[in-house]
Amino acid sequence: MHLPETVAALSLFLGLPWLIFHYITRWKTAATLTTGDERTIEALYDLARRLDDRVRTVERIVTADNPNWREIASDAPERAVEDRNETSRRIK
Repeated sequence: MHLPETVAALSLFLGLPWLIFHYITRWKTAATLTTGDERTIEALYDLARRLDDRVRTVERIVTADNPNWREIASDAPERAVEDRNETSRRIK
């Protein structure tokens, strides 16, 4: 007769804490990065740094060649069409 009360008490005092601690443990282990993840992040960071250095080098070279290239590049499509129209007017 006391079987349902016993089962309820065991599941309340043993089963529920076990379930809570089980998922807390899984949550903590899933939140960490593996060593492979850390290596991948470091490799991506190095690649991004090298690409940034290359872009800066190209920008320095282009700036040395044409100091106004940023102004030209910022509105390149409109300006290119305007420049072509002016050139064709001069030729005629």
